[in-house]
Amino acid sequence: MTSSTADASSNHHSLRAELETLTTEAFRPELSEIDRLSTLEIAKIMNAEDATVPTAVATQLPRIAAAIDAVAERMSRGGRLIYAGAGTAGRLGVLDASECPPTFNTDPSEVVGLIAGGPSAMVTSVEGAEDSKELAEADLKELSLTPDDTVVGVSASGRTPYAVGAVEHARARGALTIGLSCNAHSALAAAAEHGIEIVVGPELLTGSTRLKAGTAQKLVLNMLSTITMIRLGKTYGNLMVDVRASNEKLRARSRRIVALATGASDEEIEQALAATDGEVKNAILTILGGVDGPTAARLLEESDGHLRAALAASTG
Repeated sequence: MTSSTADASSNHHSLRAELETLTTEAFRPELSEIDRLSTLEIAKIMNAEDATVPTAVATQLPRIAAAIDAVAERMSRGGRLIYAGAGTAGRLGVLDASECPPTFNTDPSEVVGLIAGGPSAMVTSVEGAEDSKELAEADLKELSLTPDDTVVGVSASGRTPYAVGAVEHARARGALTIGLSCNAHSALAAAAEHGIEIVVGPELLTGSTRLKAGTAQKLVLNMLSTITMIRLGKTYGNLMVDVRASNEKLRARSRRIVALATGASDEEIEQALAATDGEVKNAILTILGGVDGPTAARLLEESDGHLRAALAASTG
């Protein structure tokens, strides 16, 4: 056996031993004959498994809330929210980031999803990319991190080098760091300022962390982006007042949001949207605050985009 072959064998043995200690990789003997069950029986088991995920998330809500407050503080100063992960975790981060511009009218540079191996890894596995801390460092260097930025490493195992490397590099640059994993006492949580560990237990299919672990990560990412945007004034109550009306469905939604917020007639809504170049938040302010379009724009700018504050200023 050559030295390189021996080294590879040793590495594989070490990695296997490490994986065997992870809850997300645990084998469940009681499901070893699941393939013999009926489709309905398997579906019932899977549904029952999924129902446990929100409870696991609930145990981490104080940590999640603390992380969100820290993110919002930095984003209010112009910082960015950056997700970094490999495989399913990376794809979930890219998905969450890509939904922010149409939902909250953010610039694509404000919430960013990095996946090990680059954009092509969204649909095709890029072998070896997740094993490289250096690749994460290189990807983040292209973004020129500042202390106002936040980097969220996402990894079900909590040991993925790309995610851990991203957090380590970001923390060394003074950025806020969050480590989201699905195993307790993970290297990722230890490396981050805010460690969030959603322990969902072994998967239905051994090691298939796109299942419960993926669901848990999606729930937490939903919270991170959505509640941060609420804190930044991107909503008014539970209405998406910063929605970008880029198609017919969203234009119809824009009119409905103005109607729900103001109770105004269709004619008033059309006039308000015309006076504010289709900006929902501005249109609501012109109706509820009794101001014209330019005044609404000024008040919102002075209120850092917070509609409630702008309304208070318009009536005060």
